[in-house]
Amino acid sequence: MAATKAATPTVEEALGTGRRKTSVARVRIRAGSGKIQINKRELEEFFCVDQDRNTVVSPLEHCEVRGDVDITIRVHGGGTTGQAGACMQGIARALLKHDSDLEEKLREKSFLTRDARMKERKKPGLHGARRGTQFSKR
Repeated sequence: MAATKAATPTVEEALGTGRRKTSVARVRIRAGSGKIQINKRELEEFFCVDQDRNTVVSPLEHCEVRGDVDITIRVHGGGTTGQAGACMQGIARALLKHDSDLEEKLREKSFLTRDARMKERKKPGLHGARRGTQFSKR
């Protein structure tokens, strides 16, 4: 007797990691209805500022796949703007793995390029990166 295995449906998932300043976002994309969940909360609940929300969905809007995929994001580190930038890059990288035909569109708006700007380190003998001590005449 031959053992028969039930055919299990394969869930097509694409993973992408995005970084911005000190924020890191791990993005998981699968075919769906356009639901976006960030740290187990809805997009509107997690990002209160419209600018951050628009940043996150910009790769989806540009590639015209906003309603075709469900997105789950785990993000940590940094502030809200850095986290939004990290989510944007993570979504773009995951979209590229999900559909390789979108690369030209994503590169067109630099969604795949890491923003290399970081905070400058503090130097010894100074108060900050460049701020020195206040001059005292006496």
